[in-house]
Amino acid sequence: MKEDAVEAGRVRQMWHLLEPLHALLYYAPEAFDEAAALGYDTTERWPSYFAWRAAPLGPAGPDRVAGTFYSFSPAMIARYVPAAWDTAAPADVLAARVRAVDRTYRAVLGEELLASPELAEAAELARTAADAATAPADPVARPLAVANAALPRPEAPHLVLWQSATVLREHRGDGHLDAVVDAGLDPVESLVSFAAIGATPEPLFASRGWSADEWAAARDRLAARGLVTADGAATEAGRALRAEVERRTDELAAAPWAALGPAGTARLAELLGGPWLAAIGSGLLPAENTLGIGKV
Repeated sequence: MKEDAVEAGRVRQMWHLLEPLHALLYYAPEAFDEAAALGYDTTERWPSYFAWRAAPLGPAGPDRVAGTFYSFSPAMIARYVPAAWDTAAPADVLAARVRAVDRTYRAVLGEELLASPELAEAAELARTAADAATAPADPVARPLAVANAALPRPEAPHLVLWQSATVLREHRGDGHLDAVVDAGLDPVESLVSFAAIGATPEPLFASRGWSADEWAAARDRLAARGLVTADGAATEAGRALRAEVERRTDELAAAPWAALGPAGTARLAELLGGPWLAAIGSGLLPAENTLGIGKV
């Protein structure tokens, strides 16, 4: 192993630690307040979700969003995009996103933690990793990571931490998409195969908008490849394929952590303990998620 290499387990741990800090945006009441002020319907979370997450891409159309989000049904995306930009321009969404994160972090993490030297140190370490996430030599397309990395840099440490966490999680997600495509899994097949290994309960994937017929057809295609049984459970080959997808995802997510180095990455993991506990303990995030965090 190279001296600057970071073990795959640590790479995955960093995702587990950073994802909740990013995801608070999609569930916090402060974020829904900001979305409502822009004119979004907040009786469900999807209008603001698609606006918050896609805004760095500019006024993207449904095909662009479907290609970068991947696992969502194009029909579902078309219900919210491009209508999201009729409600508010991407620049206005991004400004409100910063306000939403600021308010959410103050409420969830607390002023004492936000003002601590430990959080400032964590922010700088995360920024170092995020700065390395969009290297021009990267052979994998990173549309969401690049778009978020190109946004103006905030000054407050807690906002630096959130933006860096966002760049890093989208960097991993962009790489995961590449790994899934290389495995020959289309968007709905990627979900069916993930549910088949028990990473996430199948009913949770209803949130991705696929119909029962589309899900069944994907399961039949995977069964024809010997990846799942007739009732949708993963075969040995199916489990091996998903393991390879996750291994490849970790590999493609490793560069930012190699840039930070093993010691810096370990220190950031230590420093993220408090914010992570605050995010998990807030009760805002769902106990189970479609990403399989804690199970893969």
